[in-house]
Amino acid sequence: MSTAEMEPLTSGASNRIIPILKTLRTSLVFVQTILISLLLLLFPRRRISPRMSSDSMPQSPTKSSKRRSLWRLEEEDTLRRRALAEGIDMADGDFQCRWGTYLFFGVRRNALFCRSWLPVTGELKGILIIIHGLNEHSGRYGQFAKQLTSCNFGVYAMDWIGHGGSDGLHGYVPSLDHVVADTGSFLEKIKSEHPGVPCFLFGHSTGGAVVLKAATCPRIEGMLEGIILTSPALRVKPAHPIVGAVAPIFSLIVPRFQFKGANKRGIPVSRDPAALVAKYSDPLVYTGPIRVRTGHEILRISSYLMRNFKFVTVPFFVLHGTADKVTDPLASQDLYNEAASQFKDIKLYDGFLHDLLFEPEREEIGQDIISWMEKRLEYQF
Repeated sequence: MSTAEMEPLTSGASNRIIPILKTLRTSLVFVQTILISLLLLLFPRRRISPRMSSDSMPQSPTKSSKRRSLWRLEEEDTLRRRALAEGIDMADGDFQCRWGTYLFFGVRRNALFCRSWLPVTGELKGILIIIHGLNEHSGRYGQFAKQLTSCNFGVYAMDWIGHGGSDGLHGYVPSLDHVVADTGSFLEKIKSEHPGVPCFLFGHSTGGAVVLKAATCPRIEGMLEGIILTSPALRVKPAHPIVGAVAPIFSLIVPRFQFKGANKRGIPVSRDPAALVAKYSDPLVYTGPIRVRTGHEILRISSYLMRNFKFVTVPFFVLHGTADKVTDPLASQDLYNEAASQFKDIKLYDGFLHDLLFEPEREEIGQDIISWMEKRLEYQF
């Protein structure tokens, strides 16, 4: 597959998020949109008089029925995605492990779709908990799980809200802080089920940002032996400075809105053509334009982490491809240089792209991760 053929594929959390100026026909329309939004914020509609109860006000059956219809469509879509997630075969070929799926209820009582892979024989060396990247899902990590279980590591994975088989509008993340909190609760549950077994968190791309922020919480860090980050979203930039300025406003007014044309010319994320086809033909991978709130949340968590690298003390291993055009490998280098962690490592793969575990050299990269966890356990014990 040529580069020209791969360009239409979407790529998730790009380092040039929400290319809004390209989606509007003229700058005048853009300015008008901002002005109207500001006016709505500054001069909200008059509240109902206390003398007039809401019951006496004329109701809009159209609005009410529209809300119910949207809720039904969202629920139907969630059930459809959950059925697809359940249908993924995680035990292909000689995959010798015990695997399963179940629902975990997050901090806001959302049903989150989870997977587990455990070795059939042998004592667990440790457990790796996978937090996937933006727009993808946990079912994509079956081969990596197979490699881990063959080395006596257990694996758990959780689909974020709005992803895979979990509750929520597909591709919509109301708050990455909720994902951070869900990650902490999921880790706590697994620790209670496997007392004494060392646990690691793994995060890819925006999932890497989630894992890093979770690990800055002393309670969560205390439950971990370390974290692994592949291509973390640490220095995410808006397409234009004005986008960063108006993103908070738009995320409040039209959080679910999708900018037309956003993500249409995606960036290739793997040098393996088959991996690209598999990813973007997967119905559980969200390929629509990024939603306003989701984009704002990525900008927000990225900005927070960049300001707080020096407070990172958790043991970590960060891996990044030098040719990654989705997230910034130099930001990973900055994390390594600035973090206060005593046990830390970085590996930059020359010429590799964003989805490291789906590159042609995925087995070598998986082994690098396993070797780092084993080294960490030897150091610890």
